[in-house]
Amino acid sequence: MKRTWLAALALLLTGCGIQPSGVTDAGQAPTGVVPGVTLYFLGTHNQLRPQLRRTGRLATIPEAVSLLLTGPGPDDSTLHTDIAPSSTAQVIVTTTPGVIQLMVPLTINDVTPLGIDQIVCTALGAYVQGGGPKNTKVQVVFTLTTPESGKLRTCPLIT
Repeated sequence: MKRTWLAALALLLTGCGIQPSGVTDAGQAPTGVVPGVTLYFLGTHNQLRPQLRRTGRLATIPEAVSLLLTGPGPDDSTLHTDIAPSSTAQVIVTTTPGVIQLMVPLTINDVTPLGIDQIVCTALGAYVQGGGPKNTKVQVVFTLTTPESGKLRTCPLIT
């Protein structure tokens, strides 16, 4: 019995046999400073274009989509939106694994297919910037019942 205890003690004292290594450089550490949130508007040829809105911090998904609904900033007259102005920019967001559901204060008549892409890309962009996976789908739910509310979408610019 005494030998068993001595063998166990010797084994514990020797560890697993792996020697410690030095520090390995893995590049620059993140600073935590974010210049703002990326919103997606349309350029002169109706292509989706990102616009950085300088907020000095990450935006939540509802904040990002609400900013999108206010329209392009005054600094860039080459951008426009295919989303009708909304008197209320309240956006309700529910996230589940793999899906972001957005309840927007719009009807399907307030937005074109490109406008829907603007909403999807802005929401997904804010989610990915906050650390979420790029392959997440976005469901845009409109205030009036429409088949468009059931579609799961992706952003063609975020792959």
